[in-house]
Amino acid sequence: QVQLVESGGGLVQAGGSLRLSCAASGSIFSISAMGWYRQAPGKQRELVARIISGGTTNYADSVKGRFTISRDNAKNTVYLEMNSLKPEDTAVYYCNVIISVVNYWGQGTQVTVSS
Repeated sequence: QVQLVESGGGLVQAGGSLRLSCAASGSIFSISAMGWYRQAPGKQRELVARIISGGTTNYADSVKGRFTISRDNAKNTVYLEMNSLKPEDTAVYYCNVIISVVNYWGQGTQVTVSS
């Protein structure tokens, strides 16, 4: 059993910053990738950023240059630093961890950016 605990969402004005955290615990043997997805009302869930075991990162084009994903392997924690936030970044953000080809999801944290 794997548990993911997210924190760091909230309400911020456009241009502001937020930092999301996601800590994984439980039966963790080998994490293949950790990342963040988001889902806005009426839209499909989309990849925001991902970091794989070798350290390679991927970002959605819409967040490149503004968001930074990082990982603390000792703590099994992934972070998403979000700067220059825009109203269109408003969504529920979900942590995703892949362990031995199995996807695990966090409960989601709301990020709201006001204009």
